[in-house]
Amino acid sequence: MLSRTADHLFWMSRYTERAENTARMLDVNYQTSLLPQSHAVAQMGWQGLLSISELLYSYQQRHGDIQAREVMDFMVKDESNPSSIMSCLSAARENARAVRGALTTEVWETQNTTWLEVKRMIKSGEFERDPSQFFEWVKFRSHLSRGVTVGTMLMDESLHFMRLGTFLERADNTARLVDVKFHAVQSDFFGVASEKDQEYDFYHWSAILRSVSAFEIYRKVYRDVIKPERVAELLILKPDMPRSLHASLNEVVNNLSLVAGRPESETLRRAGKLRSELQYGRIDEILATGLHAYLTQFLDRVNDLGAHVSREFLVPVV
Repeated sequence: MLSRTADHLFWMSRYTERAENTARMLDVNYQTSLLPQSHAVAQMGWQGLLSISELLYSYQQRHGDIQAREVMDFMVKDESNPSSIMSCLSAARENARAVRGALTTEVWETQNTTWLEVKRMIKSGEFERDPSQFFEWVKFRSHLSRGVTVGTMLMDESLHFMRLGTFLERADNTARLVDVKFHAVQSDFFGVASEKDQEYDFYHWSAILRSVSAFEIYRKVYRDVIKPERVAELLILKPDMPRSLHASLNEVVNNLSLVAGRPESETLRRAGKLRSELQYGRIDEILATGLHAYLTQFLDRVNDLGAHVSREFLVPVV
């Protein structure tokens, strides 16, 4: 496969996944902001969301103080923000258009219709009227895109590069989410929390789980009250939790092994090493050495892995 074609397919999937992840975080933050809470706590939630995407500085340069409506507009409609939902869906559609011949009709029409429809929804004010319904729509279109891709594409290198992009993006986003959100509430780690803190923490941890569609999964796996160390274990180490770091790296390694074609691939070696640490890791060891340090290192390694994928298989970033 031509490296430029692989590059477009890889980034088409990454941008689609990024739009979904942004919608997930915005939806949970919006729902949480409707709960009774102080202005300072609400602001901390919106600031955390910007920090996850490394957009806090860019936002403050344009808008100054953090306001919920302005943060949502910045993360949804602002096309000068490369991580906004509009920017991601536009970039996904442009990458799909560039390799139209490598896609099935269904995959192309899904991407194209998503872009045309989101422009109409933003223009007609549907986002402002019901943000939650808009975010659900973005998630649904991402699910549809993945389903159509797996259901209609030939299982060749094109599909493998698309899946590789999806799961690298997912690993990056889940790590950012866990890192920032665990910094926001830490009373469970330090002594006995007050009753008010415990009530807030429940909603906080529930929101984290809901943002990655893991609330019901947590109840099924642990059958217990929500505890931060178990939330961390579920989102980092559980291979059967679809959006966990371990599950994402399993998919990355599997798809890399299919496109690498040679066992001595440096990219495959690095991915396999990172996956093995998740496979044999223990949450008590991770927490003992520091969750923030662990996730910061993980993010560095995922970004390094993405750079190696580009150098070995795609169009290198100049």
